[in-house]
Amino acid sequence: MTMLAHLAKRLALLLLTILITTVIIFAVTRLLPGDVARVILGREASEEAVSALREELGLDDPAIVQYARWFGGFVGGNWGKAYSTGTSIRPLVMDRLANSLMLAAVALVLAIPFSVMLGVLAGIRQRTVVDAAVSIGALSVVGLPEFVTGVVLIELFAHTLHLLPATSSLSPGASFAEALPFLWLPSLTAMFVLVGYVSRLTRAGVIEQLKRPYIRTAVLKGLPYPVVVVRHLLRNALLPTVTVVAMSVSWLVGGLIVIENVFNYPGVGRLLLFAIDRRDIPLLQAIAVILVVVVVISNAVADLAYGVLDPRTRIR
Repeated sequence: MTMLAHLAKRLALLLLTILITTVIIFAVTRLLPGDVARVILGREASEEAVSALREELGLDDPAIVQYARWFGGFVGGNWGKAYSTGTSIRPLVMDRLANSLMLAAVALVLAIPFSVMLGVLAGIRQRTVVDAAVSIGALSVVGLPEFVTGVVLIELFAHTLHLLPATSSLSPGASFAEALPFLWLPSLTAMFVLVGYVSRLTRAGVIEQLKRPYIRTAVLKGLPYPVVVVRHLLRNALLPTVTVVAMSVSWLVGGLIVIENVFNYPGVGRLLLFAIDRRDIPLLQAIAVILVVVVVISNAVADLAYGVLDPRTRIR
């Protein structure tokens, strides 16, 4: 019963968080400068036409009525139509979200094991050549802008070696197998950004855990050092890394606007930029809510991972 009550409380908090953020998103988008009806019809439209469109779209209704209509439609699956394209918002956003999730998955699969390995090596060989090389390399890749890394990878793998396509223009509804050749270069670009943060954080966690008495006790008991590292040290050293990985998921899904533009990748980040540029309020609101849901879910998964890695955080 305690477990069910805890899960119900966590679920209620997640839903409350999403509800509050929808109110904030709605309020912020309404404060954007300009007239939506004027944007749709163009500068040459008459005032009568603009007024008629505002009435048709319900833009003159009270804010609470507009929010209730928008939120009810969103929950019911009716996300409306994009002003800029005239197409339904839901399939458009979900298709772009699927593309971004594919990109995020490949980038994480490439980045996390490699980053953890580098961080562990640097931590257990603190103040050695290995530690210096990992630290300098991590700081270097973190300092490189994404578009610089992307251009270098395009020049190397696409133009020089002719191994991978230079752009990542996916067809709508492409499967993972069809998209995979186009995912390597943008995923590698994102991987370099993640490797710097995750490896440095893992290194710090390993160094901190090596000072703990339980590590010395395990070594004195005669356990092989690899067993000590894998079974005992990593479980506690990776706790801060879990938070970074959860934050990276939300960044990978919605924050890769630069990488998506470099590779012409049809992700939700580029769609967000398109909605802002065209001042497409319904499309902008839908993307923002979806990104909030992704952040909330990734944080919930991070909490579950904490419970797996650290038994003290579990419910007894």
